[in-house]
Amino acid sequence: MKSLVLWVDDGEREDVIAQLWEEGTSGITEASNSLRAFFPEDADLAALASRFAQYEPDIVEEEDRDWVAEVHAQWPPTPVGELFYLVPEWRDDPAPCGRVRLKTYPGMACGSGAHPATQLCLIAMEKIVQADDSVLDVGTGSGILAQAAHLLGAARVFGCDIDHAATAIAQRNLQDFIYRVPLFTGSLRSVRAGSVSLIVANLNAETLRNIAPEVQRIGPRAVVVAGFQTAELARVEQALGTAAQTFHQEGWTCAVIAVKESEGN
Repeated sequence: MKSLVLWVDDGEREDVIAQLWEEGTSGITEASNSLRAFFPEDADLAALASRFAQYEPDIVEEEDRDWVAEVHAQWPPTPVGELFYLVPEWRDDPAPCGRVRLKTYPGMACGSGAHPATQLCLIAMEKIVQADDSVLDVGTGSGILAQAAHLLGAARVFGCDIDHAATAIAQRNLQDFIYRVPLFTGSLRSVRAGSVSLIVANLNAETLRNIAPEVQRIGPRAVVVAGFQTAELARVEQALGTAAQTFHQEGWTCAVIAVKESEGN
């Protein structure tokens, strides 16, 4: 087996991961500033290195080991919150009694469910999602939060992302759902006012501040926001309103903000 090592900044990581899966990688591991994608022996690594030339690719001849199995072994099922049981897509473990099985996508940025921001969103959603909610997952990425909203019994679930590659991945990940989750490539500007009752957005603080006017225009009853450090909570609240609930883990924060009650703040 061979691997292709790419040196990728966080801002481009999700798009590059999507491209690597499209090229047939057998698995991907992530480091702080790089991606390592494994390919079978017959893969044309020279052509792939040329395609990803901007990321200073290194082609590595791996030892004769089952690298895919070793990557998979790093991702055991994980309970999160009181309800969810996160299971990588290649495993068939059932959820323990009292929990629901949430399929995850290790190797995809934000798709593993391992990041504190994602887990905090899931914990908050357990407490806030109602049966009659129409939920919009903004910046859906792998679709994990859209999937969670459906499992929590939301009446309708939608997802959007400004990155078409991410939307395509989410569509693939959600294709096994009996209930179809509509997804579109675009921003909140495409969403009609009053059309959703809950917005979930796992984005960085600056992006959350930028979308705040559109969130207010749409007017959901609440927004669940994460993806920022605890020190940035004040900046997020300044844009969206004071948090009614906050959840914290490893220096990261998730906030539930009652949007309609915060209008004019």
